[in-house]
Amino acid sequence: MIVALVIACEVAFWVLLAAGLACRYVFRMPRLGLVLLWCEPLLEAVLFAVSAVDLRNGAEPDWRHGLAAVYIGFTVGLGHSTIRWADARVAHRFAGGPPPARPPKYGTARAVHEWKVAGRWILAALVAVALLQAAVWYVGGDGETGSLRVWQQRMLFVVGVNLVIAASYTVFPKRRPQGEADREPAGLR
Repeated sequence: MIVALVIACEVAFWVLLAAGLACRYVFRMPRLGLVLLWCEPLLEAVLFAVSAVDLRNGAEPDWRHGLAAVYIGFTVGLGHSTIRWADARVAHRFAGGPPPARPPKYGTARAVHEWKVAGRWILAALVAVALLQAAVWYVGGDGETGSLRVWQQRMLFVVGVNLVIAASYTVFPKRRPQGEADREPAGLR
């Protein structure tokens, strides 16, 4: 049941996002669109509550509960930037908004961009680790929590990978080719 709920939450996330943006830009009902977008966190609250009730009712914690915690963590860490990304594109396409800014390609600006991206992924992983730890404590010493610990290790691996990627752009910044202009678009500085 938990896996089906995670899938339903993911589908609902994209449905609410599409409906919210359609209301804002296509149907010119920005308040309704905003209400739909604000419903996104309710999905995670429902998933969290159902997982907690499932564990409280005696279910052994397994990979499904770990998946739910990871899903919630990733929605917390990456959900807002995903909504902002989609909003910029829909506003440009349907409401005459400015073209979405592209990430910088070179130098310090690219390194800063990569650290911001890594920060979102690290936040997602750390929220998942915290939720997993809360589930371990919730179950107590009598339950089998090995599968939750495995998910925690995976999330720490995600943190490590993102730190390595961001650090590589800092230590080895990509340099602009000699023939290319020495300026970037104004929105990226």
